[in-house]
Amino acid sequence: MQDVTRLPASTGSGRIGIVHLGLGAFHRAHQAVYLERYRQRSGDDAWGVSSANLRANVALVDALREAGHRYHVAEYADSERVTVREIGVIEETHFTGQDKSAGRDGHWGRDLEALLVRLASPETRLVTLTVTEKGYFLSPASGELLVDDPLIAADIATPEAPRTAPGLLVEALYRRRHAGLPPFTVLSCDNMPDNGKRSRAAVIQLAARRDAELAAWIEREVAFPCSMVDRIVPAMTGTDFARLAELGIEDPNAVVGEAFSQWVVEDDFPQGRPAWEADGVEMVADVAPFETMKLRMLNGSHSLLAYLGALDGIETVAEAVSRDDLVVLLRRYMLDEAAPTLAMPEDADLEAYAEQLLERFANDSLRHRLQQIAMDGSQKLPQRWLHGAQARLAVGGDISCTALGVAAWIRYTAGADLAGCSHAVDDPLAERLADLHARHGDDVAALVPAFLAVEDVFPPELAAEPRFAEAVMAAYTTLTQQGLARALAALARA
Repeated sequence: MQDVTRLPASTGSGRIGIVHLGLGAFHRAHQAVYLERYRQRSGDDAWGVSSANLRANVALVDALREAGHRYHVAEYADSERVTVREIGVIEETHFTGQDKSAGRDGHWGRDLEALLVRLASPETRLVTLTVTEKGYFLSPASGELLVDDPLIAADIATPEAPRTAPGLLVEALYRRRHAGLPPFTVLSCDNMPDNGKRSRAAVIQLAARRDAELAAWIEREVAFPCSMVDRIVPAMTGTDFARLAELGIEDPNAVVGEAFSQWVVEDDFPQGRPAWEADGVEMVADVAPFETMKLRMLNGSHSLLAYLGALDGIETVAEAVSRDDLVVLLRRYMLDEAAPTLAMPEDADLEAYAEQLLERFANDSLRHRLQQIAMDGSQKLPQRWLHGAQARLAVGGDISCTALGVAAWIRYTAGADLAGCSHAVDDPLAERLADLHARHGDDVAALVPAFLAVEDVFPPELAAEPRFAEAVMAAYTTLTQQGLARALAALARA
């Protein structure tokens, strides 16, 4: 019998101090949970949330409206222990993307003006984002704004009708400056190194295309603190909804996640913020060590499992770490390749952190699908693997695990596993990568260099490093010709 703890939602007053861009499962199971806990503990209802979806899922926006913006989060410690929270901190929802739902004409920006009015309101003091790496429209390798992307090009041409998160922020800040209002603080909650700095770069570069004085004002006046977020929140499945129904929770907007949660935030909020330290938020002067640790150890390990596991027909993270050879790989990667590249506080115990991660990965109540983790690999590889690999190579260190991961990613983008079963490749560069496979086929000597020459993913200095290219080619050959088990065994012997 399950041990179930039920926690009701707070009651808000409709006051909104935060606008969130990216109304996905992670936001609802992470930031909204911290804010719910804060409001319940403090009684401060000034930080209600207005949340918006920018690109997809108008159905979720409307379903939350119909539910009075209340929904449930099920936090699984394991298959027997679960806490079910009702969340009431979201006060309104908006949709600004292209509505392609049944009977709609695909027009953009249904709630755009209402969202811009909310962003420009004097009561809005904080804007948070979970729009994924690709939502910032920056080159993963260079950090430059992708001005040729059709959505960014549209924002440059018609800045008053933005379609992207950077465009929304630029237009809202333009309105605030014109009205003589102070700017809001922009807090990125996406898994990117220096996410605040990258947010700042995207916004300023886009603003400069519109008005040099506006860009200078943003650069001078707007705070973009960095943050590190951590909670495993799988995509919902029919099985998840059925499990919740057994607990008496009939909620189409519910999300599930692990019990563990962490949020580390750089304390730079000129317009104020919730006093959320007592609710588990870690306020620090420098997020970078925590951010890099999580990206390289947790997210880097997740990506290893995603590409290697998917190629071998493995469906979930828990299933993958039930294999001893994959656990050996993860330990070696985390402790021998990732950990030496980190500059952590003296009291940080990276071996204990690695073991905690393996324990979290083994939580079979989550059913975290590898295909979900595998999405947008071209945007994730630099911060999860490649920057660490450069640091290791600079001191003559081993990068065998990373090379095997890169090889697996290259093979994964062919759109089929090692047994020939096809899978979708959900990546902004999917067509370009598929073309490389079509052009070079099984010619490893041509295929791998062609992939490493994709500068949107691989820094040129890393691609030109013979030790890296040779390691990836050797790993690709072993993996594709001998299979995953033998590739892992060869790595273990080495």
